[in-house]
Amino acid sequence: MTDATPAFTWRSIILPAYLPTFLFSLGEGAMIPVIPIVATDRGASLAIAGLIAAMLMVGQLIGDLPAGALVARIGERNAMIGAAMLAVVGILIALVSVTLLALGVGVLLLGLATAVFGLARHAFLTSYVPVRVRARALSTLGGVFRGGWALGPFAAAALIAWTGSSEVVFWMLVASCFAVVAVLLLLPDPERVFGAARLARAASVSDGARTVGEAEADAASHGVFRAIVRHRAVLLRVGSGVGVLAAIRASRTVILPLWAVSIGMAPEAAALVIGLSAAIDFALFYVSGQVMDRFGRLWGAIPGLVGLGAGHLVLAFTHDVPGNEIWFTAVAVVFGLANGLTSGVILTLGADLAPKANPAPFLGAFRTIADAGGAAAPLIIAGLTSALSIMVATGAMGVLAFVGAGILWRYVPRFVPPRPRRPRRPGPASAPPA
Repeated sequence: MTDATPAFTWRSIILPAYLPTFLFSLGEGAMIPVIPIVATDRGASLAIAGLIAAMLMVGQLIGDLPAGALVARIGERNAMIGAAMLAVVGILIALVSVTLLALGVGVLLLGLATAVFGLARHAFLTSYVPVRVRARALSTLGGVFRGGWALGPFAAAALIAWTGSSEVVFWMLVASCFAVVAVLLLLPDPERVFGAARLARAASVSDGARTVGEAEADAASHGVFRAIVRHRAVLLRVGSGVGVLAAIRASRTVILPLWAVSIGMAPEAAALVIGLSAAIDFALFYVSGQVMDRFGRLWGAIPGLVGLGAGHLVLAFTHDVPGNEIWFTAVAVVFGLANGLTSGVILTLGADLAPKANPAPFLGAFRTIADAGGAAAPLIIAGLTSALSIMVATGAMGVLAFVGAGILWRYVPRFVPPRPRRPRRPGPASAPPA
């Protein structure tokens, strides 16, 4: 059976893992910027438009746990097909009924679909990709998502310029979802092709240092809540650090545009600086995976959190100093470098900690914690800015970043087993004596 198991190659996961991911994220990336525009066109105030846009994150947050159970029950490919169709249903609801309620429901369903789709890809790579290249594979998955989100707005702008309508972008997402379904139906089911490899690793003591009995128990445990209870220690400890990491990563996307407005920076200059930061961030996704695979997961997480924390603190103390725009530009570059180093960290830690035979329920709980941190950050910043000032909010997030670094520094080595070192080839000096 082992001889018939297909060996891992990068080419073997490009089509089943990365192509559907890119197509889905391309359509979603095109739609995200136009959600507030469509909402205001339908009569929403700025506050209501922001609330409707936030339904995407709300749907993703509440969908993580059910997604874990769904993927474990029906499989990764079926879950992705269902997620794509759910996104189509949501978009059609928003198009057929031109009300704000329908738009909000449609965006919420898109968030649910995103949760299922992302978890299915995460579970597949967790099961199939060997530990020695896991971080590179998962950081590349994150890079593919970011690439789709980065290119999507350009495609949306072209469509709007061509047709003069913002709602036509919704049809682009529909087309992307049908393209995802077509790719998944035409390609062999990854679970059937690589299922033998996954089961072999689940029963292997050497991969993750787990016994056969533990692997079988994990395979039988399909319940998300059972997974939460069973792995509550790691979810509480490492999960809290991951939640902080997700919050700090989300914080930078809120702080940078707010800071540019606060210091009176020209919109076009601010957009250029923020775009430069995003480009640096995107360029480092594979480097992050290489660093984690070679040196360990903390070498991506800790420098990234320290860089993000230091950048927040520098901003907090340079708001009113001469040359604050230069400081803003420098911090934006630091944010791009630091966030790029954390690319794939959350995905990789989730894969390292998940039960090998049946990772989806655990990953659902793990991703819920991360998404909760990402969703909480804008609320924390808004509350502190309203009550005190944007400098206090930024400084508080900087301190929180160092707290998160301390949590991960303490608990990741406890729960993530160190990678076994490759045996050195014997040299002439190691030959046995005659």
